[in-house]
Amino acid sequence: MAIYALSDLHLSFASDKPMNVFGEMWEEHFLKIQENWNSKIEEDDLVLIAGDISWALKLDEALPDLEFIHNLRGKKVLIKGNHDYWWTSITKLNSLYDDMYFIQNTSYTFENYSICGTRGWINIDDKEEKDVKIYNRELIRLKLSLESAKESKKIVMMHYPPITKISKAQEFIDVLKENNVEKIIYGHIHYDARHICFNGIYEGIEFICSSADIINFDPIRII
Repeated sequence: MAIYALSDLHLSFASDKPMNVFGEMWEEHFLKIQENWNSKIEEDDLVLIAGDISWALKLDEALPDLEFIHNLRGKKVLIKGNHDYWWTSITKLNSLYDDMYFIQNTSYTFENYSICGTRGWINIDDKEEKDVKIYNRELIRLKLSLESAKESKKIVMMHYPPITKISKAQEFIDVLKENNVEKIIYGHIHYDARHICFNGIYEGIEFICSSADIINFDPIRII
């Protein structure tokens, strides 16, 4: 049983949002995801999806995208990204599929790992007041998620990167350290900005970028 990661799927089966406007690599990208995913993921594996799942604005519009993910192999854990406007109550989402678990202030146990997470927010130092409010709320949500963890080994998913090569959100990193998090999976950054992605160890934590277009729409194994 293995754990993989792939974020920023940006699916749009029920909405007119073709991703190829962002480059040829996005042409029918869902077929690349499907082929790569099913070539390596087994039914007893887990895939972490760190946000920006669907372009839909409402849940009913997102259902074809969620159905696509449901029909892929393995179990899936998902968090909200900044474009997931369709995201509704966590109770409603977790009633949809038995192989998909949506995290918000909660965690998911897989073998001897606790999967925790939250969306996060921009990590610039000169935040506007409205951004500070959201940033602090996301920090609380991360703490709640970690507090719910049942296993000592912890993996965290965040949509926004808590660290890049040009900035870091130290408050989030401090919480990760305090809770002995082993790895953090993040997305949000896309191919044109790949040069700022930080993949490696910082303050004892491994940071891994899983943005789909950066990793060629191919889930990466993390455990």
